[in-house]
Amino acid sequence: MPDEAPHIPVMLQEVIDNLAVRADDCIVDATFGAGGYTRAILAEGASVIAIDRDPNAIKAGQNLVVEQGGKLRLVEDRFANLEAICAEPVDGIVADIGVSSMQIDEGERGFSFQQDGPLDMRMAGEGVCAADVVNHAPRKDLTRIIGLLGDERQASRISAEIVERRAKQPFETTLDLAALCEKTLGRNQKTRIHPATRTFQALRIFVNRELHELADALLAAEAVLKPGGRLVVVTFHSLEDRIVKRFLLDRSESAGGSRHLPQADMAAPTFTLKKRNALAASKAEAERNPRARSAKLRAAIRTQAPARARDYALFGLPNLPEPQEVAA
Repeated sequence: MPDEAPHIPVMLQEVIDNLAVRADDCIVDATFGAGGYTRAILAEGASVIAIDRDPNAIKAGQNLVVEQGGKLRLVEDRFANLEAICAEPVDGIVADIGVSSMQIDEGERGFSFQQDGPLDMRMAGEGVCAADVVNHAPRKDLTRIIGLLGDERQASRISAEIVERRAKQPFETTLDLAALCEKTLGRNQKTRIHPATRTFQALRIFVNRELHELADALLAAEAVLKPGGRLVVVTFHSLEDRIVKRFLLDRSESAGGSRHLPQADMAAPTFTLKKRNALAASKAEAERNPRARSAKLRAAIRTQAPARARDYALFGLPNLPEPQEVAA
């Protein structure tokens, strides 16, 4: 990894401020990427457990591990596995949710509709890829995936065109699918958004089970944070932000909240919110870094109350089949 990472960490100062890093802390960077947050945390004197499911990110970070002489532990895994990764409670956790600039910039990874490459989109390089979904998923599933995860109003039109085209020739490359989206929707001269943006976003989220991974990670964070531990999550998509918001609002209030129940029967809050509303990137940062324009930061502090039972209903996750089911 070069001295200057090929990625601009979003809302870096706000992340460090909300983590309130101390020299003897152990902080988890749950989405290592190019190491932007990790470097800043290490500079504060803390030790870091950094996690990434992308083997390329792990490989690129090995020089930093050597440089830090034991202060950095780099783990190739999903951040949903926080409990298994962290042997002891930690002082803070930060997660930057979504695809990294490095992954988008590498055309061969298949995340970008602006560079040609295999229609892949797998962060870990294993399991069902985007081409499997596009070429084999029933039309009704494609419509729901693109509509729900991409917030694409024309999902039905796109799925119909995909099904008609794949019957003649399967999709193999990113530019092939991007061209179909552009042909189907046309270009909107009033916006810079490419017609394939929402479809690609939806497929990436679906293939990598990103919303379920986020829900698992939040529940795991509740279990591994020390009392007084800080949780900071940066999201770039309304569905992701809604999941974080619902979790933190739920966990910052007493559970079983009925005025007819005695106070002793109500589970105590497990988090205290730093702010009730999300923090957005500054105007100056958004102008410097386009990725920051949609960023939202939410932060909370762990209380002494024990972690609650896992209840996935609170997240409101979209009811979609598993990737393996639609690509069979």
